[in-house]
Amino acid sequence: MRSINWFARGSLFIIYFWFGYLKLLGTSPAESLVHELFNITLINLTNFKTFAICFGLFECLIAISWLIPKITFIAFYAVIIHVIFTFVPIIALTELTWTSTFTPTIIGQYIIKNLLLLSCIMFIKENYKLGLEE
Repeated sequence: MRSINWFARGSLFIIYFWFGYLKLLGTSPAESLVHELFNITLINLTNFKTFAICFGLFECLIAISWLIPKITFIAFYAVIIHVIFTFVPIIALTELTWTSTFTPTIIGQYIIKNLLLLSCIMFIKENYKLGLEE
């Protein structure tokens, strides 16, 4: 069971670090989506460049936290918060996320795949809670 848990943790690390690092570089394919969402939700709090850097750092920190089993609880809730915010475009930016009912665009598919990340973090958290990782 340990190797499966570490594979799941490593996968989360790669996904979150890679996507976060692309945001830090300003080369993320999701940048236009993030910018659109920023424009309808956070425009008065800061500028987009600062937000994108902070968001990228947040994703990189989530990535690193999955490599430290003692903070599984924090990593779990950080992903929950992240996924909640990443699902907002499904409702708020329907023109970018849906072509018709039950037919997501590639951006919508990109967002919906986060359900898989949720199942992965629940698996890890449950195994950690049961002591199956040690």
